[in-house]
Amino acid sequence: MSDDLILKGATVFDGTGAPRYRADIAVRGDRIAAIGDLADRRAKRTVDLDGLAVAPGFIDVHTHDDAALIETPRMEMKASQGVTTVICGNCGASAAPYDKTKGVGSVLRLLFKDDRLVAPTMEEFMGKVEAAGPALNSAFLVGHSTLRMSVMGDDLNRHARKDEIARMKTMLKGALDDGAIGLSSGLFYPPAMPASTEELIELVEPLGPAGAVYTAHIRDEAEKITEALEEAFAIGRAAGGRTVISHHKCNGRPNFGRSPQTLAQIEEAMRRQPIAFDVYPYTAGSTILRPEMVDRSEKVLITGSEVMPSAAGRDLDEIAAEMQMSRLEAAKRLVPGGAIYFQMHEDDVQRILSHEKAMVGSDGIPGDAHPHPRLWGTFPRVLGHYSRDLKLFSLEDAVRRMTGLSAANFGLKDRGHLRPGAFADIVVFDPATVGDTATFEKPIQPAAGIASVYVNGIAVWQSGKTTGASPGRVLRRQEQQAA
Repeated sequence: MSDDLILKGATVFDGTGAPRYRADIAVRGDRIAAIGDLADRRAKRTVDLDGLAVAPGFIDVHTHDDAALIETPRMEMKASQGVTTVICGNCGASAAPYDKTKGVGSVLRLLFKDDRLVAPTMEEFMGKVEAAGPALNSAFLVGHSTLRMSVMGDDLNRHARKDEIARMKTMLKGALDDGAIGLSSGLFYPPAMPASTEELIELVEPLGPAGAVYTAHIRDEAEKITEALEEAFAIGRAAGGRTVISHHKCNGRPNFGRSPQTLAQIEEAMRRQPIAFDVYPYTAGSTILRPEMVDRSEKVLITGSEVMPSAAGRDLDEIAAEMQMSRLEAAKRLVPGGAIYFQMHEDDVQRILSHEKAMVGSDGIPGDAHPHPRLWGTFPRVLGHYSRDLKLFSLEDAVRRMTGLSAANFGLKDRGHLRPGAFADIVVFDPATVGDTATFEKPIQPAAGIASVYVNGIAVWQSGKTTGASPGRVLRRQEQQAA
């Protein structure tokens, strides 16, 4: 039996962090058939990769790509980086399960523009994704804020009652049965801010028995970060499974330099329970436009505004000057919208990114008119800027943080490694030129040095453009846990 594809003479980064080596890779169907000297094997197609590297397809563990998989199924912003799998539904905001009669507002409106992109059950939403034919694989978390809004409507400025928590728990169980991989929370955001720790502790009870994860955009990433981390750890212990701290950072000038303290706190928690965390490689974050955040930021760029679309991509200070008002007053005028906040110190970003347990997640928002460059640049930025140029860690370790470590923490079976029998999610790149080209001024630009990307054995990105193929799959929890 001949192979479908042989990638010949590549430098292999296998996703484990082991030293690179030179080999051929054979692909048959959706799996890797063999790795080694394959001179005697025959294939329908052979590609000579002399001078290029291969790695497992990158796993973006922190995305808000739920709607993008349906609206822009070619997923160029991720495929162009070498991403082959996206974890969706982060920060407490998921497309399902959600009662459409409640309308789409608040945090959800930033991600899902109308009720066509949400669904009452996770199974129905996954069906929408599959029908769209996306290029990439996807796995879905259930959002705590989504559950809250679905059950409590607009009456969110309070603790949930026992009966409401019970209804949320029933919805969560149903979504897990449908294939969701876990629950995410975003206690930083208005729909969930009033929620008590006890509400989450009771809600997460189904996660442990299901082998599902709990991911946390913690309540405070600034002055009260240590307390917020402890709250997340407590919720995770109640869940009985793995807890993932989302986009770990130390926000605001008063907190610059606190990462040694927070990393030590996370390490101590890791000795007691399964803890993981992700990080994006930038000193600026991006989320909804919240006026109370602007004066804590060195700089604010507007990513979009419903009341002033022309503000997208502009500096808030410039807009405020034109309006002859303070930046706080200007921000209030631009709501609802999104913004990029420069609130972190590069030393903290490098320290967190360098931690051996750090995964990589982009946290980009596809619907922004002028998005954060992390949407298009995260993974090549780690490979090029931080690994090759700054030498914070080896290229082998950079790949591990974006593949094998991520697959292990999210329980993705047969992904994240290059080995016979694994799914053929593969990125081909040039170690000498790979890097991000997306900038804060011009954020929508493909990476340099990504030669080709294969998802389940099918090319989705080649020669700087999408192939139009749609081999992506929804990765349901039960399928990942099957023996």
